[in-house]
Amino acid sequence: MSWCPGGNDLDQELFDAMTEFVTQLLQRGERLAERFNVPVSCMKAIRRLDAAVTMKDLGQRLHCDPSFVTMIADALEQRGLAKREANPADRRIKNLVLTPSGLEIKATIEQEMLEQMPWTQALDVDEREQFLRLVRKMNAALASTPAAEEVSTSTALPLSS
Repeated sequence: MSWCPGGNDLDQELFDAMTEFVTQLLQRGERLAERFNVPVSCMKAIRRLDAAVTMKDLGQRLHCDPSFVTMIADALEQRGLAKREANPADRRIKNLVLTPSGLEIKATIEQEMLEQMPWTQALDVDEREQFLRLVRKMNAALASTPAAEEVSTSTALPLSS
């Protein structure tokens, strides 16, 4: 079934190819997470932890609810990959910090992710630079256009009574 009935075949093919591309990247991430015995959400958090980070800041970096950050912190602590520490500026605030094991896994995950990225295997340097320009151009277009929910909400017709 076409996402744009009567639309442009090229746009449909691009949509399908990007869907397949993103799906395959997500599957690779899931397999990597399984290999390290961590949920994907924890792997994402590990990549966002560069130094001591408050739980609130981590939630903002991950774009998730504070209760989900607590679940991630619990899972990382149970695996010995991170620990909670009191924030030196305000002891009521907790920071999440990677342990030496967490730092080691972070480095390994990042290296393996880089090696698995299809552009490192399929594209030469000039093609990767061109691809980067195109991805940045599309990201800029996405950032300057309202999300689908915003469009549907702002253009919704009033219900008749």
